[in-house]
Amino acid sequence: MTNRDRIGLTWISFFSYALTGAVVIVTGMVLENIAEYFQLPVAQMSNTFTFLNAGILLAVFLNAWLMEIVPLKRQLIFGFVLMVLAILGLMTSHSLSVFSLCMFVLGVVSGITMSIGTFLITHLYEGRQRGSRLLFTDSFFSMAGTIFPIIAAALLARALPWYWVYVCIGVIYVAIFVLALCFEFPVLGKKATSGEPVKKEKWGVGVGFLAVAALCYILGQLGFIGWVPQYATKSMGMDIGQAGSLVGNFWTAYMVGMWAFSAILRFFDPQRIVTLLALLATALMYWFITTTDASMLKWIMLSLGFFSSAIYTTIITLGSLQTKASSPKLVNFILTCGTVGTMLTFVVTGPIVEKGGAHAALATANGLYAVVFVMCLLLGFVSKHKLHGHMNSH
Repeated sequence: MTNRDRIGLTWISFFSYALTGAVVIVTGMVLENIAEYFQLPVAQMSNTFTFLNAGILLAVFLNAWLMEIVPLKRQLIFGFVLMVLAILGLMTSHSLSVFSLCMFVLGVVSGITMSIGTFLITHLYEGRQRGSRLLFTDSFFSMAGTIFPIIAAALLARALPWYWVYVCIGVIYVAIFVLALCFEFPVLGKKATSGEPVKKEKWGVGVGFLAVAALCYILGQLGFIGWVPQYATKSMGMDIGQAGSLVGNFWTAYMVGMWAFSAILRFFDPQRIVTLLALLATALMYWFITTTDASMLKWIMLSLGFFSSAIYTTIITLGSLQTKASSPKLVNFILTCGTVGTMLTFVVTGPIVEKGGAHAALATANGLYAVVFVMCLLLGFVSKHKLHGHMNSH
């Protein structure tokens, strides 16, 4: 692996996270326009975006096996073709079923690229450097989540059709496609030199703890963020603008936290730091749902965004360090568990809000964060990351 290839593949990883971030986060911005376009109520229209999440989940799940059968470069070229077809479908069709299919395809494409992006980082970098690189890569997800709503707002303000937002997102894939053609990818499944199959390694119980932590963390985080605006307006007497800025504060601090921790993580044991961060995040969330002082909410949200930013990527990093050579199946397994958390967000929190209001959903999220802390604590007794932390991963 030449240094030129390593840099090129690292940039593919950055763009793969930006692509998924843009596709997922822009939904809220274009939802009303799409509902008008199809003359449907917004609530009914939002259900069709489940196809997007289902596509991401399916792709991440299947790619654990596909990576060893279909070369990564071929997958990215195929993804480019699918992306072009999906965007053309969105631009030319007035059919709701075609729209749903295109959303599913967009989900599949972003799921494939994100799982390849994650695997490339865990394959190219070792030990503590791997954690800091993964964090920096994940910050591209939040960056796209900050930039693309602004692009969407600008396009919609000029009365351009909503599908131009997806054309702009497609530009990210053009960059991935061009880079994929220019660089050499690692060969999986067989050792590139000897042609012998790679020896299977036992994952160990630590992977189970990490999988539960990944699911509870994503479900807790999205469940919390999803219901903060309603809690802030209904229970804390804020207006919708102030409630929205709470969510903005969280994501801004989250992005800054990722950059900060990508430098800090190189000097600390990842298991210890993730346990400490999970404890801090659980305590901050508890403070958020018990305080009666509305002026404190902004500061709690900023702190929560900053301290929880490194948790998910550190969980994935620790997962990749549980075996001697980073295994695409293992990394994808933990990613899949996190993606299941995304899928379950409203399935789990919807009924809770109906019964007990937004505060009950926030309390549930707080409980899920407590589970993440317990899992990270238990991992300390069984983790193999110290054995594999400084071993070569190619």
